Amino acid sequence: MSVIVKSKPSIADYIEVLKPKETSLLVFIGVCSALVAASSVHGSFPVSDFIICFLAILLGSAGANGLTNYLDRDVDSRMRRTCNRALAARRIYPANKALPLIIGLISAGLVLSWILSPICFAIGLIGVVSSGILRKTVACTFLGIVAGSAPILIGWYAMTKHLEFNVLPLLYFCMIAFWTPLHVWTLMMSYRQDYEHAGLHYFPLCWKDKQVIVLLTVLSFTLSAIALAVYFVTNIFGWIYGTVALILSIIMISANARLLLSPTSQNAWKVYRLSAFPYLGIIFATMALDAWLV
Repeated sequence: MSVIVKSKPSIADYIEVLKPKETSLLVFIGVCSALVAASSVHGSFPVSDFIICFLAILLGSAGANGLTNYLDRDVDSRMRRTCNRALAARRIYPANKALPLIIGLISAGLVLSWILSPICFAIGLIGVVSSGILRKTVACTFLGIVAGSAPILIGWYAMTKHLEFNVLPLLYFCMIAFWTPLHVWTLMMSYRQDYEHAGLHYFPLCWKDKQVIVLLTVLSFTLSAIALAVYFVTNIFGWIYGTVALILSIIMISANARLLLSPTSQNAWKVYRLSAFPYLGIIFATMALDAWLV
């Protein structure tokens, strides 16, 4: 594939390296988690902690996504879906030019996490490391579970301050644990030929489409069960969350059932798009809204 070489990268190119869409979702669910946690803290709303938490998640997530973009640049250049990214297309060249921004954001996010608490710092550090190792391998998806959970857990413990057992953050982690492979693997199903052309043959690409789709359907049922368990087990949320979680669960299961009946790349893409902000974003937004209204 031909590449575009641009001598002076723009600010937009550097912002693109940070994957704004992915970063915005991580920041959004992290902030929602913080709002839910803050609703359970007695006394006044911890405004300063909330602001620091928001900045820590924003900078850390942007830096971690930039790191994955940097590490994946060679593979990205061989894939039609990603070959026009700033690093893959060499609009930023050499790629090392992006490292000061990436390292600076990660460092700033971790410093702010430390200000919140050592717990938040440890979670943030684990999240960054998980996002940067074993890229484009079968382990990548499972490490993504850890990285994707970091903003939610930082948001929670930034408000509560104590590392004590609570079923809700555990359910948060379980939700991300089943959402991540559903989200990632439907994308890989949508662009199977693109991945294979780039020389990537790890799971689930090594399975037949039908086998993968059956697994995705199971994941959709499990994810829906966890989302509903948040309502029935925690006794924190009211009818607003319960109703929305039920509706979204029906929509998610229906989309996967459609994929099972008609295993096309278009239907896989629809599940992928649904699983991002429409599903996960609305789930967490509703939790935050419900926690403060009910």
